[in-house]
Amino acid sequence: MTAKFLFLLLLALSLPAHADAQARLSTFVSQTKGLKAQFTQTVFDRNGRKTQESSGTLFFSRPGKFRWVYQKPYAQLLVGDGKRLWIYDEDLDQVTVRKLDLAIGDSPAALLAGENDIEKRFNLKDAGEKEGLEWVEAAPKSKEGSFEMVRLGFKGDALQAMELKDNFGQTTLLRFSHLERNPSLGSSLFRFTPPKGADVISDK
Repeated sequence: MTAKFLFLLLLALSLPAHADAQARLSTFVSQTKGLKAQFTQTVFDRNGRKTQESSGTLFFSRPGKFRWVYQKPYAQLLVGDGKRLWIYDEDLDQVTVRKLDLAIGDSPAALLAGENDIEKRFNLKDAGEKEGLEWVEAAPKSKEGSFEMVRLGFKGDALQAMELKDNFGQTTLLRFSHLERNPSLGSSLFRFTPPKGADVISDK
């Protein structure tokens, strides 16, 4: 797992039933300030073979604060405190620290946990229906990022899935459950202090 999985911050949102997928995304970004959800994440290689499967819990508070907890098969924690991204690998007892604006940039995280400027950073279009979901596709206008596009799938009035294709041909699919939109989240969720004795690597 790497820092790119901070991109995969997602939540459900009640939306008008007649809205198309692109309108749903815009409404999601403008109206959703926080989320709590459980997720499953599956990674496929360029040939469609499953290479990784994991699950956990996510929280976020826009803009720029999130807590992404991998529980299975390996414990890993990503925390965005508004200024920095903390990545803690429990098995290695290692903490990586990055500036949050550099870590997010024109990534899918900017779609969901950033400011309300998605049309400045991304080209958006409706991507039709597949597997019972209505999809919207977002491609970054900048060519300097690590992914080609991200697709978000809606069913009825809720955002159900997210699919990310990176520049190496790898596809990551996330599905969400037990979604709580705009819950009350304590500020301590978005703070991180490295455990005593952990190896800390910083980009400062």
